[in-house]
Amino acid sequence: MRAVPSAVGLEAAATGGGTGSGSKLEHAYLLLFEPSKDGSLAKAGPEIGRIAFQFNPTELALEKAATWTRPTNPGNRRSSPPQFQGPAPSRLSLEMFFDASQQHDDAVVKSVEKLFASCVPTQASHDQKKDSPPWVLFRWGSLTAFLAYISAVQVRYTLFTAGGLPIRAVCTVTLEEIAGEAPRQNPTSGGIVPRREHVVVHGDTLAGIAYAEYGDTSLWRAVAVVNRVDDPFRLRAGERVLLPAVEELRVPSAVPRRGVGPGAG
Repeated sequence: MRAVPSAVGLEAAATGGGTGSGSKLEHAYLLLFEPSKDGSLAKAGPEIGRIAFQFNPTELALEKAATWTRPTNPGNRRSSPPQFQGPAPSRLSLEMFFDASQQHDDAVVKSVEKLFASCVPTQASHDQKKDSPPWVLFRWGSLTAFLAYISAVQVRYTLFTAGGLPIRAVCTVTLEEIAGEAPRQNPTSGGIVPRREHVVVHGDTLAGIAYAEYGDTSLWRAVAVVNRVDDPFRLRAGERVLLPAVEELRVPSAVPRRGVGPGAG
């Protein structure tokens, strides 16, 4: 298992300044790993190869976004406060240029094939019945990106031999972050740590909150248990409803046995 940097975008290690390693030509490359065997999203499995850049990229395009929603209440004259749903994964887009116009061999085809192969499950993961493509890390000298997978590869062959062999290609590669935090326990109470909080506004119901957060109204019961709500019809404006990850809500202990729900006495 291999730990990786916690970069959200790019992480640059200090080089010490001066004209040392900062002036040395270093080629970028993609490191390929087996997926984690224990489900960890912070550590990759063994290294299984690398794809070197024949020419360093001239641009790196980074993307990061956050997801917000606004509940709709027809009786309101103004919009409801936005509710944070969570961050979207980071994305890194770059171009890889391959050229074999001097050698006229199949080096370009083989390099492109490596990129395409990185979008299909590794043999080891398939044998374990846990199909997953390789995990990928972009590195360029002291620059390291987030642990990712290749979500898309587009190739344009721009030069061919007289016999039709591609000897020049431009590949657009998109890396998408493999990020996640394992569910944690509250250090003081041992309970579930909420991923988010919802501030109750007039007209809110637990069923509506569950649908807005998880897309499933039936999870209102589990939300009620987590928040120790005795009467789901009596939510007061300004109250805070804890909203754990859906995986934590689906555990059997989160399902109420009695006393919570419409018609409960």
